[in-house]
Amino acid sequence: MLRKLLVMMVALSLVGAAQARDTVTRIALQDAINMGMQSGQLDGSVRFFLDGQHTPRIAERHGEGVSNKKTNGVGKDDVYGCRYVALSALISLQQAARQRGANAVVDIVSYYKKNVVSDPAEVECHAGAIMIGVALRGEYATLAD
Repeated sequence: MLRKLLVMMVALSLVGAAQARDTVTRIALQDAINMGMQSGQLDGSVRFFLDGQHTPRIAERHGEGVSNKKTNGVGKDDVYGCRYVALSALISLQQAARQRGANAVVDIVSYYKKNVVSDPAEVECHAGAIMIGVALRGEYATLAD
């Protein structure tokens, strides 16, 4: 009886540890953009620029926005899941930009749990045992060109 109890406690502790996984993966935002362009989910009407990336001259700013997206991570490779959920965040930003009359989202940073991570090429993704998440914050803008 004691042995069964011990085995059950060890098994339960392993399940808790597996669910607590939070692997930080950095992916090139351009990979998610390419994925969206190839699938037709992004149409090029809104351009995306990470903070620190060269941005064309801005004619008008339309305010800031945040997109916090999650996807089911069960059975998905972390990198693929991260690209997929980053694309979901970009689609959301694209829709909001259009509603504001903007043709770009600039100064994009990773914003997972409101923690700012700025990189001119990559965004941060968090992969757990069950969920994969990306949060992006950026400013809607109309480019001059």
